[in-house]
This record gives sequence, structure tokens and C-alpha cells, in this order.
Amino acid sequence: MRVCLLFPVILAATLISAPPASAQDASLAAPLPDPSGTFAFSLENDMFGGSDRYYTNGFQFAYRSPSADLPSPLDWFNRRLDWLMGPGTLRWGWAFGQSIYTPQDTERVQPDPRDRPYAAYLYGALSLTRVSERSSNLFELQAGMVGPSALGEFVQNNYHDAINIPQTNGWHSQLKDEPAITALYERRWRVPLGTIGGVEAEVIPAVSVSLGNVQTYGGFGAVARFGEGLDADYGPPRIRPALAGSTWIQPRQELGWYVFAGLDGRAMARDIFLDGNTWRDSRSVDKRILVGDLQAGVALLWRGIRLSYTQVWRSEEFYGQSGLQSFGSLSASFRF
Repeated sequence: MRVCLLFPVILAATLISAPPASAQDASLAAPLPDPSGTFAFSLENDMFGGSDRYYTNGFQFAYRSPSADLPSPLDWFNRRLDWLMGPGTLRWGWAFGQSIYTPQDTERVQPDPRDRPYAAYLYGALSLTRVSERSSNLFELQAGMVGPSALGEFVQNNYHDAINIPQTNGWHSQLKDEPAITALYERRWRVPLGTIGGVEAEVIPAVSVSLGNVQTYGGFGAVARFGEGLDADYGPPRIRPALAGSTWIQPRQELGWYVFAGLDGRAMARDIFLDGNTWRDSRSVDKRILVGDLQAGVALLWRGIRLSYTQVWRSEEFYGQSGLQSFGSLSASFRF
């Protein structure tokens, strides 16, 4: 709770003017200007892991602009982020998504109080990105709603009806309505490892910080990639709190591909989906402070289209959880 209350102070500090970043050197040169935007759709579901529990479904529609001038309000905001973001080609973007969480046993009308609470999160996001040849900086603001107004019960049970499987029965016990706001910063570095037989290799370390009444955490991880045309992106997009790649793509050849594997971890100070509502009584469980994700997948890029699949294995998030969780992430991106 104390961490959440620091959020307005930290956000206000971000808006204070600061001296511009130092001049770019050769290693931080910006990529060539990009006249095209990118639209992406991501779907994550535990069905791909053979289960129906915990983080059970998430979707996100997202857009990243061409590397062009920002709209006036965003340009004002961007100039106040010089101290944080550093040099690079500018893009802005928006996203809209939903995440749904359920306990392990969804047949019980009265859920086990020791199991993960029912919860849903419906949100919109606005982001700014600065990209150089060797780094990417992202600042994102999310705003939305946790609780019945996030439509988790409506989406899940109507989908279950459509595919003729039993409905979940405990949504009446879900977290209560609560407005949600989150500020997130993420920095990624591109570290080339060389080329053998035309196949490129690189590692992309990343750090992230999230502050808000939904999830407050610090994260660190890295992804190793092998393929052709790696400079087209920073990996496929993922839904937070995962360390995501880049929503945008900027391929420099007609066909590209890569396989990847990575590991990231988070130190959780606040997770509303486990800790329960911030200002109202609700169901809750004792969360684990340290959570890790192991991921592996493949991506294909062809003529401005990127298709990817990621398999994720997530460690236990609360005490009493029955083992780790496996789920899959599908993503399709299109330049236009």
C-alpha cells in the first residue's frame, strides 16, 4: 500500500523538465526513419499449456506509430522524459486488452479461500518508445478497471458456451470494482554475438519497473535469439507483466525468422490479483515475492507480417499454488 501511494509522486517527478540527453555516438545511432505503423494482436491462454486455471486468458490489441513527429500533447510529455529515455527514434502507441484469472477449481460455487481469487482486468494504454541500433526504451501508462466491470465472467462463460464446455461457477466471489492506473518503464539492449553460416545470434537483456495499484514490481531478464533478420524487432510482443519484445517491426529484408529462449524474474511488491482490492475487503492469498518465467518460441517475418508463438512456464505465484503454470502466447503483427 505504501508503495502504491508513492506512484503520484514519482509520476509528477517524471514530468519535471530536465536537461536533454547527451549527443548520440555511433553505437546509439537511430535506425533509418520508418514511414509505416504496426498493428498487433496477441492472445495468451492456458489451453496451450493443457490446463484451465490461474492466469487463464489474456488478449491485447496494440498499435505503434511510424517514426514520425509526435502529436502535440505527447511531444510535450516526451520532452520531459529525456532524462529517462535517452536518444533514439520516436514512436508512440496505444493498446487495449483484458486479462482473466481464476482459481484451480472452477467447478466450486464457493471457491476455496486458499486458492487464487477470481479477477479480471480491462485496460487501455498509451506508450512512448525511443529506439536506437542497440537499445530500446519504453514508457507506458495504463488505465482501466479491475472487478465485475472488467467483464471477465461475461467473456469467459460466453466463450465456454460457444465451445460447449462447462461454465465457471465462482465469479460472484471475484475482486470488487476498482479503478486501476499503472506507470511502467522498460529498457532493452541488443547484444550481437556474431553470425555463423548466415545465422545471426544475439542476446537481449532487459529491465523493467512497474508502479501502480494493479502490479508494482521490478523485473530483469534476457532472451537469446538465433535466426535471420534479427534487426527487424526486439522479439515478439507479450502481455504484461512479462518482459515484452517490440510491438513494432521494421524488417530490412523480405524474409526473416528466429527461434528464441529466455528467462525473466520479478520482485513483486504489489499484485492486486493476489493481494486483493486496495481499499476494500476482498478475497486474497499470500503471494510469493519472487516470480520467474521461462519461455521459448519461434517467429516468422515475411513482407511486413510477423507471426510468433511463445510457450511460457511460470513459477508459483502464491503459497498453496499447485505447481507451476504453463500457457502459450500467439501474436500476429502487420505493417501498414
